[in-house]
Amino acid sequence: MSSGILFDLRRYSVHDGPGIRTTVFFKGCPLNCLWCHNPESILPEPQPIKRCQQLNGQKEWIQEMVGRPYSAGEVMEVIGRDLLFFEESGGGVTFSGGEPLQQLGFLLELLALCREAGIHTTVDTSGHASAEAFKEVAALTDLLLFDIKTTDNKKHEEFIGVGNKLVISNFKSLNGKGPAVIVRIPVIPGFNSTLEEMQAISNLLKSSQARIEAVNLLPYHHLGRQKYEALGMQQPPALKPETTPEQMKELMKVLEEAGFKVKQGG
Repeated sequence: MSSGILFDLRRYSVHDGPGIRTTVFFKGCPLNCLWCHNPESILPEPQPIKRCQQLNGQKEWIQEMVGRPYSAGEVMEVIGRDLLFFEESGGGVTFSGGEPLQQLGFLLELLALCREAGIHTTVDTSGHASAEAFKEVAALTDLLLFDIKTTDNKKHEEFIGVGNKLVISNFKSLNGKGPAVIVRIPVIPGFNSTLEEMQAISNLLKSSQARIEAVNLLPYHHLGRQKYEALGMQQPPALKPETTPEQMKELMKVLEEAGFKVKQGG
């Protein structure tokens, strides 16, 4: 069996796909989004983090490591503990990150093992991967949580560190015979929080043959910013102004009018 680097294995998750799920968080991401709230997922290798704990009323800082190697067998052992919950809730396993396609061999083995066991699988991906890797993963998974951040290649590169050509081409490769798709759109101030940006994304989705079940708009938030200092990483600028509830409704309306089932949040 192969092995990979994970930074979390979270049981009883209800926000990463249908039903009750176990979410497997892969370490390593090719993107550098200015709004990332899981900075511990970016580097591919284990790294130290400082955590504050209360001991006898006193604050004490301790250093831990984020991320460690797991074998496929270890991961499947954890997943196997919740088979009853999966069956009763229509749940399963979600492979998230970071970017799980960065550890392709490990991901493919886990997907194959889950398929053999009859476990529903979801892959949460940015879509930034080679066409060959994306095709292999799509063939083995039941559902994709696919991030679409902007259709503008130059803006994608400015805010995320890489262009979006791989993302768009992989999304366009999806068809009705492939996995179901939930499109996730992070709504970021000064980046894609305009009606024009949302209309461009809507046009992309309408032109696709992907089996899109829903579109989720994810409002920008500041959660996780304290992690950067704890990891010894430079904190990105806080983006303002934040999108108001009224503006979110207007953005959702663009996609609803295009015929998509839309909700706010994951």
